[in-house]
Amino acid sequence: MTKRNVLVGAIVVFSTLVSSFAFYAYQVLFTPNFLTETEGDKPFIIEKAATFKDVQNSLYDNGYVTDLVSFSFLAKLMNYHEAVKPGYYIIRKDMSNIEAIRMLRAGLQQPVDITFSNVRLMSELPEKLSKNLMMSEEELKALLLSDSVAEAYGFTQQTFISMFIPNTYEVYWTITGKAFLDRMHSEYTKFWSAQRKEKADALGMTPVQVSTLAAIVQAESIKGEESATIAGLYLNRLKKSMPLQADPTLKFALGDFAIQRLLLKDLEIDSPYNTYRNAGLPPGPINMPTIQNIDAVLNYEKHKYLYMCAREDFSGYHAFATNLIDHNKNAKRFQDALNKAKIFR
Repeated sequence: MTKRNVLVGAIVVFSTLVSSFAFYAYQVLFTPNFLTETEGDKPFIIEKAATFKDVQNSLYDNGYVTDLVSFSFLAKLMNYHEAVKPGYYIIRKDMSNIEAIRMLRAGLQQPVDITFSNVRLMSELPEKLSKNLMMSEEELKALLLSDSVAEAYGFTQQTFISMFIPNTYEVYWTITGKAFLDRMHSEYTKFWSAQRKEKADALGMTPVQVSTLAAIVQAESIKGEESATIAGLYLNRLKKSMPLQADPTLKFALGDFAIQRLLLKDLEIDSPYNTYRNAGLPPGPINMPTIQNIDAVLNYEKHKYLYMCAREDFSGYHAFATNLIDHNKNAKRFQDALNKAKIFR
């Protein structure tokens, strides 16, 4: 074999190797390797303190990656194995290794929506929030049920719930406790615009007091169209220095929201939330009032009603009265309906 033949052979072998390596490199880098047999994108969560091995196992065990070897090889070349970041990510269908690694290495998370509404007690909020955040329920409880944390934002533990305006918020799954509370305080400040504050001032109330009354309005009726009427009724009582005598505050004081019928002995409970015994507003909201109910207080209906009673048809609506005589008639009809339905508690 001549030197020329040897050289030609070497060039052919080298070219083949280069071509093979280039083809493999292209496959490793750019060939679709994620969710190749699924119909769409999928969320992928990397837990706090997860290792590269945890990421590998999760991707493979849950069917995200087709070729784990090529992903792992490139991930190590790109030093991702030393830069794992927790978070909520979206793995796109037919994503390549390099696209996935760049996203994960940079921590390019997909924001998550957190929605909270229908929260009766502050103690219920940690469970609701922890479903969509990296923070555990225990971590959130330590923050949300802390007197010192509430005070740091200008609230008491009784009024802290008013800082949380029910809505849907976009945050990152990895948000810290302080960052989350800062965000909620920012949203609270934004919500209480100059216009809303002006309306609260006209009522002689602070934003917290408005929320406290709104919470009572919310607990009184499931019929939104009554909210402004009920708000006007309680404002009328406050103006006349009459006790609110709001049943929901009494149920809050008793710690039993399932009570359908309050008894005379219930009216004697010693609690600042007993608005039968104590004049004015209770120490704080008895639930987390919605924006609609806060605005119902700020835009209350002007009328002369001082009394209300649930209608005897159990429709959820109320019978309103301007005087005690008419109210007693409404109350008797409702009490008779309770007796007929054998509802004694």
